Amino acid sequence: MTTTSKKAKKLLNRYNVVKPLSEMMEELKPESGIFDDVLLLKPTSWDAVSVEKRRSFVEEITGKKLNYLRKDKEFPSPESYRGNIENYIGMTCIPTGIIGPLHIKGTEAKGDFFVPMATSEGALIASYHRGAKATRLSGGISSVCLTEGVQRTPLFRFTSLSEVGTFLRWVLENLKIFKKIVSENSKHAILIDVRINIEGNHVLLIFEYTTGDASGQNMVTFCTEAVCRYIIQHTPVKPQYWFIESNYSGDKKATAVSFTNVRGKKVTAEVVVKRDIAKKILFAEPKEIYQYWLSSSVSAVQSVSIGIQGHFANALAAIFMACGQDVACVSEAYVGITRMEVTESNDLYVAVTLPSLMVGTVGGGTELPTQKECLELIGCSGNGKARKFAEICGATVLAGELSIAAAIASGNFAKAHKLFGRKK
Repeated sequence: MTTTSKKAKKLLNRYNVVKPLSEMMEELKPESGIFDDVLLLKPTSWDAVSVEKRRSFVEEITGKKLNYLRKDKEFPSPESYRGNIENYIGMTCIPTGIIGPLHIKGTEAKGDFFVPMATSEGALIASYHRGAKATRLSGGISSVCLTEGVQRTPLFRFTSLSEVGTFLRWVLENLKIFKKIVSENSKHAILIDVRINIEGNHVLLIFEYTTGDASGQNMVTFCTEAVCRYIIQHTPVKPQYWFIESNYSGDKKATAVSFTNVRGKKVTAEVVVKRDIAKKILFAEPKEIYQYWLSSSVSAVQSVSIGIQGHFANALAAIFMACGQDVACVSEAYVGITRMEVTESNDLYVAVTLPSLMVGTVGGGTELPTQKECLELIGCSGNGKARKFAEICGATVLAGELSIAAAIASGNFAKAHKLFGRKK
């Protein structure tokens, strides 16, 4: 998860363009005082009248319409799904709920958000809703998208290390040409760097890109393919064979690469939950929640978990389905770290870090009818919104980590699932 000083300076310069860095850092601080206890209808109300009231409330407070989620509009013709699906036969419907308001102090995401989540797991929405309430009453969550990058890692096989050396010398002399090829093949992709990994007579070229507001897997594939075709045509030593992806990039799998380099967007978020709020909303003392986190972290190490966290995948899968993301990317995006501490004033500090959050607000499934409505609900549809969306994802993950840790620490975990996770 480390970043180079060059990247760090570039990020800080980007922030300075928007507003002075000192001013932005001040905005990230939690707000003092207690917010009004704004609540939706209780998550236990499933009757038609309550659902309609909930929809109307969200539409009124956000100014967004939920025509497709309400089924007031018919879905477009099947032809519109070209590029999303093959052999189309119909729609699989997944229940969608909202949590919030989730209060966020971010560099892009600022204010209250009602976050849509699609799931069939009872108790999930109630848990994240509770975490949103506790963090909001404590002053809100600071969430920052730190850096971004998407990789494609082709493999080239040569007969000897001597050929490898000749090949790499030529590659390093032609990086400017590679960047030019990328710019000719995409309006949005930018080739940031090409890193090298050698294993015997195998060479992995790690192409790292930024991809604008798209998650970018297809974009980097097309650009890398174009560069590789140029390489094969012009390199002074030809590889015996090559592949567009070596299986090193971490695409759709959990790997330790997440902790050495960003993939997608790296987000970190934090909150200080006041002791009285923890007791009132979460039914647990900060020290009890911390003790559970500490014990569970040791257990996670023993299981050789990649990262230490409670259930990042729950939040990410639910948001990804609701908002048109590539759900398979949860397999890499869930890798991360949760950390908790008890402060000197006996409050609870909670932080989460997600180094490989693959999200986008354009392309892919983001234009599907209900998914577009869900993105619009949080102000994240279209260009210039991907970093904001990433910060909302990070804050939502934190709310869930807090809630589940408190539920287990207080002995209410099973009780909650009996209440919300059963039909009767």
